[in-house]
Amino acid sequence: MTELSKIRNFSIVAHIDHGKSTLADRLIQSTGTVQDRDMKEQLLDSMDIERERGITIKANTVRIDYVAQDGETYVLNLIDTPGHVDFAYEVSRSMRAVEGSLLVVDSTQGVEAQTLANVYQAIDADHEIVPVLNKIDLPASDCARVAEQIEDVIGIDASEAIQVSAKTGVGIKETLEAIVTKLPAPKGDRDAPLKAMLVDSWYDSYLGVVVLVRIMDGVLKKNDRVKMMSNGTIHHVDRIGVFRPSMQNVDELGPGEIGFITASIKQVRDTRVGDTITHEKKGADKALAGFKPSQPVVFCGLFPVDSAEFEDLRDAIEKLALNDASFSYEMETSAALGFGFRCGFLGLLHLEVIRDRLEREYDIDLITTAPSVIYHVYMRSGEKIELHNPADMPDLSKVDHLEEPRIKATILVPDEYLGDVLKLCQDRRGIQMDLTYAGSRAMVVYDLPLNEVVFDFYDRLKSVTKGYASFDYQMTGYQEDNLVKMQILVNDEPVDALSVMVHRDRAETRGRSMCEKLKDLIPRHMFKIPIQAAIGGKVIARETLAALRKDVTAKCYGGDATRKRKLLDKQKAGKKKMRQFGKVDIPQEAFISALKMDS
Repeated sequence: MTELSKIRNFSIVAHIDHGKSTLADRLIQSTGTVQDRDMKEQLLDSMDIERERGITIKANTVRIDYVAQDGETYVLNLIDTPGHVDFAYEVSRSMRAVEGSLLVVDSTQGVEAQTLANVYQAIDADHEIVPVLNKIDLPASDCARVAEQIEDVIGIDASEAIQVSAKTGVGIKETLEAIVTKLPAPKGDRDAPLKAMLVDSWYDSYLGVVVLVRIMDGVLKKNDRVKMMSNGTIHHVDRIGVFRPSMQNVDELGPGEIGFITASIKQVRDTRVGDTITHEKKGADKALAGFKPSQPVVFCGLFPVDSAEFEDLRDAIEKLALNDASFSYEMETSAALGFGFRCGFLGLLHLEVIRDRLEREYDIDLITTAPSVIYHVYMRSGEKIELHNPADMPDLSKVDHLEEPRIKATILVPDEYLGDVLKLCQDRRGIQMDLTYAGSRAMVVYDLPLNEVVFDFYDRLKSVTKGYASFDYQMTGYQEDNLVKMQILVNDEPVDALSVMVHRDRAETRGRSMCEKLKDLIPRHMFKIPIQAAIGGKVIARETLAALRKDVTAKCYGGDATRKRKLLDKQKAGKKKMRQFGKVDIPQEAFISALKMDS
């Protein structure tokens, strides 16, 4: 049982690659929480994919005991959060469970777009923020400039910012002291009814569902009967513990503490993130304010290459969804690809990570269709439909108008690349909202259609700025625009997997580029194949794939020319008939390549 005044709960927030996980490693190592022989890089990143890509995907927690300079022992609960915009949902959940944040800024790079986004989340959660300037061991480090930038751009006093090198361990002692002296202790009442916030849950094949909780009021003990307030289910607690990073059992958790419980829960669906856990008898009357449920932003179809693996894919997706609250899915069928799932993600990196995990952890070969977003279709009858897949677009004569999602994008970019970034945003139908300077870097704010961003906007942005730009976005709402559904017809048959929504002004160039690509990707047949892009009944682009020709006149030596003519006419009639009934085989890679956007 720890006194409230001796507990500090904090998270580490920063832009991608500014050294959050490395700093967490040093804090754990310097306090002796983990033996040196068990230490490894990115200690809290447990998934293979996190270690390979060097990014944090799931927020992870650890409990550290620290003896301060005043001789007192403090319990520090640290949550290491992701920096990527696609995992901002993980960050917002972690923020609600703690009282303070260490803001890590790379002293060579300065403030980046994600730094801003994550700091604003911390400020929204009323956090006390301690700035930390990392990577001071690098020759390009410039602490004075970056401290000034933090004050200008974010508006936090950085005069006492701690200078740290998480790699070499310089400044770690000062960081621990700052956590104890500058961050507030949690508040809570031990005698009040139990209120525990459910921060995260995941499935463990030995223990069932493991639930990460932050106790706000009251005490949670082993063998208690607890109730989930959102759905009223009742469970019997069989294990309580804390992470040091490995699981360690304790008898009880008091106010302000962060730990885990297991209660023989079979379904992760019963443990809604943001829910309040209380005692079955004498429970709390009112639940804590939960988190906003995550809204999927990007949708795409996942289909098994071998249709016999559909059941395996279903099991794999169900298991992954248990582990990731922000991933949603439903079944769908496609004439070209068979049975599969339509899945919702928070962004393209999220999509890539889920796809990699399915292929790697469950050994399934997948086809991914083009990412698309949700459109709102307003019918003439006054009905509103949410359109997830362009192939399901209703008849245009019954549609009144279409709305597409818009985002507010914040881009931080060095001065010399500003022109290229503005041009890229203009090409993607962006509307400039703001342009300010922080030192030699420009901060541009654009209103962009999400549809134009989900394909390859991030890759293009990185290539035009040689990797120096940073990008962050948030959804702003829906707006009406002149959108149309473009279909691709191969041999006069529409191919549903290649239907896309495009802006009418861009339809022709997009259609032409898709037809040209397909012409190179589809193998030639014995008959001529027309490849067309059409909007409704109107063809806007066409390419023709020439037929393979068999030499039917090879056996004619000399003689009258009409003998050859007769054979050629017979071949021509056969080809015409074949074209009427001919079936075109489109290889799998053609689907994926045709949908990739070129500049």
